[in-house]
Amino acid sequence: MANTSIQLSEELLVELRKRKTYDGQTYEEVIEDLLEDVSELSEELKQSIARGEKDIAEGRAHTFESIKRELGLK
Repeated sequence: MANTSIQLSEELLVELRKRKTYDGQTYEEVIEDLLEDVSELSEELKQSIARGEKDIAEGRAHTFESIKRELGLK
């Protein structure tokens, strides 16, 4: 494992401290957890977009205007 120093703003340091889930958790572990969350979210988002595109292509979507008309709104 490499040993290095980085400069952080006080605000970021406070945020990293808040994200520690147990005593003794290192900042490396906090950052790894954050990166994992971003990766999972990104994959989940890609799948959601693909499902939405498929719904649109297969006619399972409605425009905002058509819904307003259906509900009798302006």
